[in-house]
Amino acid sequence: MTTDHSPWHVVARALADAGCDAVFGLPSDEPGLMDAAASYAGLRVVAVRDQRVAACAAIGHAAVSGRPAVVAVNSGPSFANALTGLLEASSLGAPVVVVTTRVPVAGIGRGGFQYTDQAAMAAPLVKWNFLVEREEQLLWALRRAVHLAVNGSPGVVLVEIADEVLRLPSAAAPETSRRPAVRRVLGGADPQEVQRAAALLAAARLPVVVAGGGCRPSGAGAAVRRLAELLAAPLFTTAAGRGTVDEEHPLACGLVGLYTTPPAGAVLADADVIVAVGSRLEETARMGWGSLETAKLVHVDIDPTVFLTALEPEVALLGDARLVVEQLSAALEEGPPAATEGGRARLARVGAVREEMHARYRAPAMGTGEALSVPVALRAVQDAFSRDATLVQENGLHDMWGYHFPVLSVSDLAHVITPGEQTMVGFGLPAAVGAALAAPDRDTVLVCGDGALEMSLAAVPTAVEQGLGITVLVLDNAGYGWPRFVRAGEGAPDGLTRFTAPGHVLAAVAAAGGLTARCTTAAELASALKEARAANRDGRTAVITVPVRDTDVPVGVRGLFGDGAGEAA
Repeated sequence: MTTDHSPWHVVARALADAGCDAVFGLPSDEPGLMDAAASYAGLRVVAVRDQRVAACAAIGHAAVSGRPAVVAVNSGPSFANALTGLLEASSLGAPVVVVTTRVPVAGIGRGGFQYTDQAAMAAPLVKWNFLVEREEQLLWALRRAVHLAVNGSPGVVLVEIADEVLRLPSAAAPETSRRPAVRRVLGGADPQEVQRAAALLAAARLPVVVAGGGCRPSGAGAAVRRLAELLAAPLFTTAAGRGTVDEEHPLACGLVGLYTTPPAGAVLADADVIVAVGSRLEETARMGWGSLETAKLVHVDIDPTVFLTALEPEVALLGDARLVVEQLSAALEEGPPAATEGGRARLARVGAVREEMHARYRAPAMGTGEALSVPVALRAVQDAFSRDATLVQENGLHDMWGYHFPVLSVSDLAHVITPGEQTMVGFGLPAAVGAALAAPDRDTVLVCGDGALEMSLAAVPTAVEQGLGITVLVLDNAGYGWPRFVRAGEGAPDGLTRFTAPGHVLAAVAAAGGLTARCTTAAELASALKEARAANRDGRTAVITVPVRDTDVPVGVRGLFGDGAGEAA
């Protein structure tokens, strides 16, 4: 541990003491935060080639480690280039602390080099921003930033440090003893409101439990599962909440909204009371779920601003997801609805739904010489890497098959990392880098399209330098699937959606000693996945490409938008 009290060393120590364990960014012209952080054993410094990569890697790292991650940038293009990733971090509610510089005050308004109004640019994305203009503000601002990043709805915070503060020979020295890590502030809901919600659930004909992304930082998985068991309620998740519960639990029915797998949609349509835990119920979670507007909603969230954003709840329960769900379960323990005739009927219905889902979408792998469909390719990946692996998903068309249980089925030990409602293309590989750094002993698998992988090119050198064993399954439609799908439905030209020149990612991976393969049959894919696992154990990245047909459209998309030719599934 260094005893240097220069401003950047004070910043690094303050962040480490507060509970941050990773700093992502590009080195600045002069030694800065990344250099100072490298001298602290508790901070891992990850140099990237693109600030967008830094922001997305911070998301992946925070999701797996459960700790806030730091993005180090500077005023000007460095800060602006990170904004796309920070937009995604804000959408996901990822605890990311952005530390940046501000140009000398003498240059502000007078053409100062690389001056930009960073606070204004980031205002829609951040929970809090603060400009440190005096050295005595430094420690307070950093610790408050971490506190706000992890408490309430987690999110992005911004700390700008004025050049004048950074030019001081030393900053206010931290205390000799380390300050305690910043912790989440937890609290339960109003007991009277809990009783009101419990009474509503006990009387429900078909209650449904939905676990959102807020369940994961709370550690609410066991509590959510117990609540569903007491109610004999079908248990769903949002995309961000996936991994909260084991999807092979007898009550688990997959995802809601755009990613609902038939026939589970009929269960959602019939529900009369919904318990949504730790979810803002964004648009994709509501897609195709018309009865959500008429069902009674019990909404559990730690952030009061979430209530009445998408829907008005019958009962709003403010508090930590795990604590509030435990309160609800305690109120239902004496007379659990699962023990009633209605509860037994619900169990039987869920069992029948799960059986049909498995029969339709979890079919045995195809013959070894047959062409690959996307579901079969995904099944092969899961069989090779297990349900406990870290799964990273992208924004695309064909890879959305991976959101459909039981095409892919994840356990409650898995880490599932998805884009948020902004669905940034190129999110996947950088996020996988951060995830793999946080859990190097765990398999990390990314499912993406060829267009998204091209946008991730700048993340490849970082994966190589860090010796990360990541397997990437590329579903290759030689272009951009979503625009092509939409244009097909409208009868519009799709030439611009098709690539006419070869990409560079595979060459970059191969040049760096990684594994690449192109598979068109199940036998080829099985062999390539075996080689990929071996390469991963050696810290090498593996990229396996599977050509896909435009018609191989995920079932949720077909159900809502048709098959691309205007015909519904």
